[in-house]
Amino acid sequence: MQEVPHTNGLTTAYAAPPNYRHDDAYSEGKKSDPEMMPVDKTETVQEGSEKFNRLGWQQLTVCLIVEAIALGSLSIPSAFAKLGMVPGVIMCVGLGFVAIYTSYVVGQVKMRHPQVSHYSDAVELIWGRFGKELTGVMFALFLILLVGSHALTGTIAFINIIGNYTVCALVWGVISLIILLILALPPTFHDFAILGYIDFVSIIVAIMVTIIATGVQAHNSDGGLSGVNWSAWPPAETTFYEAFLATTNIIFAYSFAVCQFSFMSEMHTPKDYVKSIWALGLIEIFIYTVTGALIYAFVGKDVKSPALLSAGDTVSRIAFGIALPVIFISGSINGTVVSRYIMDRAFANSPVRFVKDARGWSVWVGLITAVTVIGWIIAEAIPFFNALLGLISSLFISGFTFYFPALFWFKLVKQGKWNDGWKNISLSILNAIVFVIGLVVLVAGTYASVEDILTQYTAGGVRSPFTCSAKSYA
Repeated sequence: MQEVPHTNGLTTAYAAPPNYRHDDAYSEGKKSDPEMMPVDKTETVQEGSEKFNRLGWQQLTVCLIVEAIALGSLSIPSAFAKLGMVPGVIMCVGLGFVAIYTSYVVGQVKMRHPQVSHYSDAVELIWGRFGKELTGVMFALFLILLVGSHALTGTIAFINIIGNYTVCALVWGVISLIILLILALPPTFHDFAILGYIDFVSIIVAIMVTIIATGVQAHNSDGGLSGVNWSAWPPAETTFYEAFLATTNIIFAYSFAVCQFSFMSEMHTPKDYVKSIWALGLIEIFIYTVTGALIYAFVGKDVKSPALLSAGDTVSRIAFGIALPVIFISGSINGTVVSRYIMDRAFANSPVRFVKDARGWSVWVGLITAVTVIGWIIAEAIPFFNALLGLISSLFISGFTFYFPALFWFKLVKQGKWNDGWKNISLSILNAIVFVIGLVVLVAGTYASVEDILTQYTAGGVRSPFTCSAKSYA
């Protein structure tokens, strides 16, 4: 990695377009020499950065939707089954507004510190170089594991769609890997946003098909809708770890702040980010609450995760087919984000980062390939991968969504003392509550995830590494 100058102890070389430096470091000391102007590199760098400065608030909303709303939204009904209807609705609405607020704080940090390109750069402002590197590892590891998670989901989807358990599951895994790799190739989020529209239509249609199918099943069942076994409050048999594990499913569904710095770095009008987070937040609250409540009311306590598995064999296969775009598009954007992070770190002062020539494209394709393959290998190699992802999410999302934004507000956004006027007092209390929520998620979520891993092993529900058995995914 190329070292760069520091200012006030903070690294400033990883700024996002259009804030890249265009000083003599890029022109090899020849910028001021008129005779050397034809070979000055400044123009090349400027041209390279232009394509990374085209993201509008509508495209930002789409990118956030792709990153946030995936097939996991159909796991919300199973969370309702553990929490009950009333707590489920309260969690979906309440945590949604908390996520909107923390995302707003993240945007305020970006507006006040334009040199921040990724989440780790923001943490560096409050925790120094150690915080930057620690958060960078958390950021990259979490996104790589998400790529692996979507590869596994793709495998499950293909197995359910085809319904042929004689085909080795690794075949579908490799096909999923290749699709994820290809879809992650667009180097700018503006280009990727085009795929986002397909992604959004895909998940909405899949959810609607699932809701309609389960509703028809409930209507035609013995006793009709009134015979469905659902409850307003947590069932008596729900344990603490099960209830909190269900809560973390909702929390992770709102974890869009993790990529927000990366997306905002490509906006042509960064101040418009407020429109995006409100649009995304309200869309998420509506989708998650309606999906969770309706499907739980139609299926009851035995609802499966994802819920489309409860829609009957034929309909679930159709729904999986409709959901294929969201499985792969939402998975691939994680690979794009982490690869952009690595490019910005490794080629901070090089035109390679702009992916505009053969060398840039070769590096970019190599990075995307490495990230996707590593994610797939980890997902296939670890038998309890989904439970491990829940553990990593508890450890990391608690910070990205809750306690880091709260610390950002106290350290970087707040003006004056915490008790200086009613506004500061109110916001100080709010951010203190958000900070505590983050700590609770960190501790209780980690405990619940470890218990989930142990329970899976005890129940014999853990598949073998790199298994060919398609039935183990069914």
